[in-house]
Amino acid sequence: MRLHVVALGCQMSVADGGELAQPLIARGMRPVAEPKDADVIIINTCTVRQHAEDKALSLIGRLKTWKDENPARILIVAGCAAERLGGRLSKRFPHVDLVVGAKVIDDYPRLVEEALAARFDLIVQRRGNFAAPGVPFGWTSPVCAQVTVMRGCNFSCSYCIVPAVRGRESYRAPEAVLAEVRAKTEAGAREIMLLGQTVNSWRRRDAAGRKRRFADLLRDVAAVPGVLRVRFESPHPHFVDDALISAMAEVPQVCGHLHLPLQSGSDRLLGLMRRNGSTASFFEKARRLRSALPEIELSTDIIIGFPSETDDDFQRTLEAVERLRPAWAYTFKYSPREGTEAAGRPDDVPPEVKEERLARLNALCDGLNEKAMRSRVGRVVKILDETGGYGRARDGFRVKWGTPAAPGREFRVRVTGASKRTLLGECHER
Repeated sequence: MRLHVVALGCQMSVADGGELAQPLIARGMRPVAEPKDADVIIINTCTVRQHAEDKALSLIGRLKTWKDENPARILIVAGCAAERLGGRLSKRFPHVDLVVGAKVIDDYPRLVEEALAARFDLIVQRRGNFAAPGVPFGWTSPVCAQVTVMRGCNFSCSYCIVPAVRGRESYRAPEAVLAEVRAKTEAGAREIMLLGQTVNSWRRRDAAGRKRRFADLLRDVAAVPGVLRVRFESPHPHFVDDALISAMAEVPQVCGHLHLPLQSGSDRLLGLMRRNGSTASFFEKARRLRSALPEIELSTDIIIGFPSETDDDFQRTLEAVERLRPAWAYTFKYSPREGTEAAGRPDDVPPEVKEERLARLNALCDGLNEKAMRSRVGRVVKILDETGGYGRARDGFRVKWGTPAAPGREFRVRVTGASKRTLLGECHER
């Protein structure tokens, strides 16, 4: 049997898609690249923005033709939009076989066994034995592996639907995390990306009863044989503390990039957003990071057009971005999400004003990105070859060079130029 997985949204969605695939791969399903070739399709959905949810619903609707061509095929819809919409999905799309919300992903293997056992038996009778197992889904490349360490969020940012669809924070045991890291490095991974909604809030006692925090987990993961690099997404500024900064500075495997969401440069708006911090506290943490790690690159998230945003609020955001100098930024126009506190506020920033502000913000961020990239021309940077001639520097910048090497090797590249989003270079030494 053949399996195709579609993961919409963030890296957590990609990692969750891999987990959703594993019980089926364990039964012998073989991953395929094209949905038309699949007997089973899993769609892991996103609902952070309306556009992401609409994209998922459109895809589910189009797959009715795929299902009609062979009613024995199986369509599973999972993730955040599945959690938010629940039974409404099944009513709107009767061709969906199973809906699995994000809050119950840990119980998914049992759910899929119970809900689809009869369907699997029917297909086995028609098609014969399952095909040979394939490569696990969910890796960005064989060299870079994602490992989920926590799910959920205990914060209540007023614009964010994640706590409603993901639930409160839950943390994987350190032994389970390290076992997965070891398995993936033994399979060839050299870079580990630790994932979680607020990944650096992770905390658990280990089997010996010792309290472990995220900084301890970073050190433990880096110590696994074969691990060349460690990254993590998505941290919350609140949990950027001295222990984390020290671990980043002291552990050579931890890469010199941190995504630090700012969201707004206006303290008034940060209060309305319930961001649990001020611009002063944010920049103090940025200062401490740059003091301990002079070469670190920071990236960020910015929302414009939040309810009641004034010209002065927006100007403060521009000034904050200038001050932060992010290597790159993810910028968004605010759109209300049903079920969030902010959705109860008037969406009172006119669409044309949002567009104009977003254009100005993007022009500023693009300029900072271009400046950061051009400043690297002439430098020699250490690269991990991810796919043969393409990889990333330790600060997160993507690099392409002319002579492919063996994926999984780390070596030096001299940067000779830059395209819009990628540094260009040539091998300096092996």
